[in-house]
Amino acid sequence: MKEFLKMMFATMCGIILLSVITGILFMISLVGMIASDSGSTKVKDNSVFVLKLNGTISERAEEGNPLSMILGQANMEVMGLDDVLSSIRKAKDEEEIKGIYLEGGVMSFDSPASAQQVRDALEDFKQSGKWIIAYADNYMQTSYYVASVADSIFLNKTGMLELKGLGGKSEYMTGLYEKLGIKYQPVRVGKYKSYVESVTRKDMSPEDREQREAFQQGIWQHMLKSIADSRKLQAQQIDQMVSDSIMAFANPEDYLQGKLIDRLMYPEHIKEVIKQKLGLGEDDDINQLTLADMMGVKSKKKEKGDKIAVYYAYGEIVDELSSSFMSEHSIVGSTVVEDLNKLAKDDDVKAVVLRVNSPGGSAVASEQIWHALKNLKAKKPLVVSMGGVAASGGYMISSPADYIFAEPTTITGSIGIFGLIPNFSGLVTDKLGVTFDGTKTNRYTDFEENLVLAKENSEELKFMQSYVTRGYDTFLTIVSDGRKLTKEQVHEVAQGRVWLATDALPIKLVDKLGSLDDAVKKAAELAKIEGEYYPCNYPGKTTWKDTFFANEKKGSYLDGELRNFLGELYEPVLELRRDQQRNRLQARLPYSTLMK
Repeated sequence: MKEFLKMMFATMCGIILLSVITGILFMISLVGMIASDSGSTKVKDNSVFVLKLNGTISERAEEGNPLSMILGQANMEVMGLDDVLSSIRKAKDEEEIKGIYLEGGVMSFDSPASAQQVRDALEDFKQSGKWIIAYADNYMQTSYYVASVADSIFLNKTGMLELKGLGGKSEYMTGLYEKLGIKYQPVRVGKYKSYVESVTRKDMSPEDREQREAFQQGIWQHMLKSIADSRKLQAQQIDQMVSDSIMAFANPEDYLQGKLIDRLMYPEHIKEVIKQKLGLGEDDDINQLTLADMMGVKSKKKEKGDKIAVYYAYGEIVDELSSSFMSEHSIVGSTVVEDLNKLAKDDDVKAVVLRVNSPGGSAVASEQIWHALKNLKAKKPLVVSMGGVAASGGYMISSPADYIFAEPTTITGSIGIFGLIPNFSGLVTDKLGVTFDGTKTNRYTDFEENLVLAKENSEELKFMQSYVTRGYDTFLTIVSDGRKLTKEQVHEVAQGRVWLATDALPIKLVDKLGSLDDAVKKAAELAKIEGEYYPCNYPGKTTWKDTFFANEKKGSYLDGELRNFLGELYEPVLELRRDQQRNRLQARLPYSTLMK
């Protein structure tokens, strides 16, 4: 017994000692990360920036939690578009960086415009006289579009190059709901407002087909021209190749013969190419800088002169932040209004650029943000820079600006309002036999129950349609005032129709095609700044230290695990959950703009 107690005591001491040592090591690591966070990357001479075309690019990426990184739970493949563009610019300005190596590529972009902006930044990098080379085992379509800017494109000898055009099928759930006894009741204004059609039709409406074909063709032709110009081909040649065969299944030699790539090689040979570019010997090491490294490189441009605020508004527009585990960024109406009011009162801020990348969302929150922006505009210049998508509610909050810039492949417009109410009477009463009865003090006391459960609810739907119609009229008024057009002119191009920015330009929904940098320059011009100025981003990113010490639970790990488990079903499941939390009145885009 004495020996047993000795062993037990020794085991307990060992566990305690191990816990103490682990805690000390963790704190040392934490202090080290805090210290390193305040430092900057030192760029060695004759370096190359390695940009991997893998993972996901969204408008901005928040800083990860270091505890998740230590435990191997962090999603290290989510990149912010702002970080990527900034890193490419810094690589252009750093004399020690001689070129960029693009390694790809299964890259998902939140929109065609995001891919285009990365490609434009790489093109600008090349204009400085530096080189870009690209290599991949397999090129997915959007990754190849970005990589095609390179001076030389290499592919694995057994690799694949996917070019297939743009398109896709939508799911229509009406048949399933009919079998279940569920009927969705749409109330909308705008024949192009097709969000409701996935649960009210069994096929695509002619109006939805018209708008989709228009903007998909526009984006595809833009991609073809960019690839053709870089590869010294004709856009029609590439389009014909895509139409004649499934290029993903082609012999790699066909890509070479079609001049889509420059050489087939195995992965180990790409190092030889890079060393030749850098003038290195066979045994020399390559000085490499990752995206994380580049984010730590201090910009050559100093913050001097007047301040121009760049306010990022990206994600779905919501009334309040959901407590759900989903980690997608949202534009929270009350939070954004508070931020904008502070910017309006800040005398150090001479002008504001609103960076919008949003499919819209709550019509009520959108209108509140619009009101705050209108008040801000009365005090200082307001310029909008549209990112991948600025549609529906995203367009509403853009409309009060003094000037609107959009990327050529920005998706915008969708000026319309809808509401969607499910009716379960066929399931609950007809199939399950549940009936309802009760008392009320007024005629429409139970209007919500009737909308969802009653067989006859035409009067309630009539009131809701009036509510939606009023919302649409308000939307038209907002756009009319902001764009200096009549309501009739706005209605003619509205009705929920989605427009590509190149088509939105002649109908005056945007003022000019241009980048975020162009928007900042315009804001400085409108503010009549004669000296130096610099952009300052708002709101500040949530750092890992904020997250760690505030003990916030963002749900990113659970979200990541769910994304991995569900795969392609992740977005539909997420959309169903969001529908339960949304405001009744919606001004939002009917489909995803994600590109791979």
